[in-house]
Amino acid sequence: MGTLRYLNLKYSVFYGINSAMDRKNINRGFKKLRVWQDAVSLYVLACKIFANFPFELKKVAANSIDAAHSVSRNISEGYCRRSLKEYLNFLNIALASCGEFHSCCFTCKQAQQISEDDYERLDQLHYKLENALVKLIESLQKKQAEKQWEESFRPN
Repeated sequence: MGTLRYLNLKYSVFYGINSAMDRKNINRGFKKLRVWQDAVSLYVLACKIFANFPFELKKVAANSIDAAHSVSRNISEGYCRRSLKEYLNFLNIALASCGEFHSCCFTCKQAQQISEDDYERLDQLHYKLENALVKLIESLQKKQAEKQWEESFRPN
């Protein structure tokens, strides 16, 4: 048995974890959110499109990729806060990152640094994500107004 596999098995037994598939922490519920999944997909697509930028545009590419990555990171961080007020704050930051990313894509298209086809692929996914994020925020604001949010660590 390889050393790494042995250590993983020993760790799993010690902490009562049977396999990698048993990692069902209640604080990972954000992974079930379609909006988070779409944000990850946007980041992956942005990486593919911006990764091949020439050296003189690496900063532009890195900023664009980071703006896309910021969306999923803020959704998950807000979710893990367990406070509705903080969750909404992080969702609004994610929405702002959506705006930043759209601006990055649009200006790159205008400067002919990305193709019309690449822009269209990014914009379709971005549009879907941005609208879903707005709807999530509106839904949570409604729960906040109606005091329908319980701040606890009970499994979802």
